[in-house]
Amino acid sequence: MRARYPDRHGFVEHEGVSISWELQGEGERTVLLLPPWQIVHSRIWKAQVPYLARHFRVVTFDPPGNGRSSRPASGYDHERAAAHALAVLDAVEAPRASLVTLSRSTWHGVILAAEHPERVDRLVLTGCALDEAPRGGADFHAPVGDAPAGWETFNAGYWRAHYREFLEFFFGQVSVEPHSTKQREDGVAWGLETTAEVLIATIDEGRCRTPLPELLARVRCPTLIVHGTEDRVRPIALSERAHTAIAGSVLVPMEGCGHTPNTRDPVRYNVLIREFLAPASGPRPWRRAMSRPRRALFVSSPIGLGHALRDVAIAAALRAQRPDLEITWLAQDPVTRVLEARGETIHPASRLLAGESAHFESEAGEHDLHAFYAWRSMDEILVANFMVLHDVLEAESYDLVVGDEAWEVDYYLHENPELKRTAFAWLTDFVGWLPVDPADRREAMLAADYNAEMIEQIARRPRVRDAALFVGSPDDVVDAEFGPGLPRIRDWTREHFDFPGYVLPFDPHDFADRDALRARLGFRADEKVVFAAVGGTGVGHHLLRRVIAAAPATRALLPEARIVIVTGPRIDPASLPAGPGVEYRRFVPDLYAHLAACDLAVVQGGLSTCMELTAARRPFLYFPLRNHFE
Repeated sequence: MRARYPDRHGFVEHEGVSISWELQGEGERTVLLLPPWQIVHSRIWKAQVPYLARHFRVVTFDPPGNGRSSRPASGYDHERAAAHALAVLDAVEAPRASLVTLSRSTWHGVILAAEHPERVDRLVLTGCALDEAPRGGADFHAPVGDAPAGWETFNAGYWRAHYREFLEFFFGQVSVEPHSTKQREDGVAWGLETTAEVLIATIDEGRCRTPLPELLARVRCPTLIVHGTEDRVRPIALSERAHTAIAGSVLVPMEGCGHTPNTRDPVRYNVLIREFLAPASGPRPWRRAMSRPRRALFVSSPIGLGHALRDVAIAAALRAQRPDLEITWLAQDPVTRVLEARGETIHPASRLLAGESAHFESEAGEHDLHAFYAWRSMDEILVANFMVLHDVLEAESYDLVVGDEAWEVDYYLHENPELKRTAFAWLTDFVGWLPVDPADRREAMLAADYNAEMIEQIARRPRVRDAALFVGSPDDVVDAEFGPGLPRIRDWTREHFDFPGYVLPFDPHDFADRDALRARLGFRADEKVVFAAVGGTGVGHHLLRRVIAAAPATRALLPEARIVIVTGPRIDPASLPAGPGVEYRRFVPDLYAHLAACDLAVVQGGLSTCMELTAARRPFLYFPLRNHFE
């Protein structure tokens, strides 16, 4: 699932070639993100589009040869690629645009800025590939040796025989930074959407008729040049040469970055690009720190509603200690429904958040959710949502940010510690990723790599988390290793977390008189109440269907059974089959009270729901999802 979908999309024909384009956002400034080499397509910009589209009118397109564009056998010279970009600008009615380029498309940006200056107001060159001597040279079509290695595989014959192997090597060089498995995997997947023959044609035809020094000298628009210092695909010397040749240009080396900082370090890259394209118009209003109100911002995970309920309880405790504390929530559906029912203040920027619950639902099968892979494929959503928080904290002052399993907040603050502006408290009820199937070597490797990165982040930047709370007790932490050669999870968590115990949204003693509670909720003394609830996502509709199908047999055995199906906020009761003797409730803000009054609960999962039932001493049947680490 994407973090944002286009407001408009279409195709433009240019010299017999069909080019797919997308337009997102509004604003006076149009920003065109040019695709680099045909080995990828416009999704290379997936971490930039949602953020930039909140500030500008953003256009992307797939290069001929990949994506949804046509795949001509020839026509891959630089001038034609620049003409394709102009055709896209014409199609979206943009007479002038800011160009953001990457790798090979730095050629196309320079050509447009030099030869069509009236169409280009600003230019960003990333990972410059501005070299008139193409990689491969005379050896590109030479017979490949018996065991080519490294850049020897940049060879037409090798690509025809071992295309995937080349992709895996190449994207290992593109994303050279440690813990870049997702970026490399994305690159290989995009590369498989084209063919070796297309790429061979791009090398054979990748020329420009105008000498490069002449083009660079004619660029007059404001130009930003970005290059990773660890780039193994194109040396930073190419960007340094362009910086010298383009009058007034600014060169920003990104220390420690590889060839695509937009994919591996998207937060820093996004901020850099936005600031260049739209410099601050002037000083912002300021208020003396000691006269500012006390404010806290809660970022609560929408994957399930347990986070919201425990966070509301924490917020109430904070208010009890600091009655003057203003609490605002940066949250999305379905968490917002819980908060609205309790009169909490939801930040207006919450509407900008990309749907995490919807993403998990899109990844689920029948009572099956591989949570690790679902989370891993949510990378662009996590970047987009962190950028929303970034803009909020840039514009407003807070004394505390609380992140309850807000993974993007914790991860990107560790990756960009200079962006931390206030105290940060981190809450979670699990630590570390473990493979569901230990025999799955790929999942085990990936999980261990993510764990190793987290351990390195905490060791390097221990002060990013001002408080780290494990919701539970030390014995609840899995007593296993993070991975080969890594610490044991329980030992490491004891060292780096505090343990406040379970956070319940109610006092179990309030429900001690079950007869009174049942009467208040409308349950008769002579009926057996069965509640089936599956939490705040739509993943559980398969279990609800099973409960509904079993209702006739249940009532045959127990005529006094009253079966209540709680669909939650994201499952439409109308989408479920009608069942005799079955009633439906879509959203119950105080579900824990109803569960405390029931005779039996059927639940799919969620630590909070199970702990609430346990605290209320009610029997329940728990059906964990297949392939879920819980």
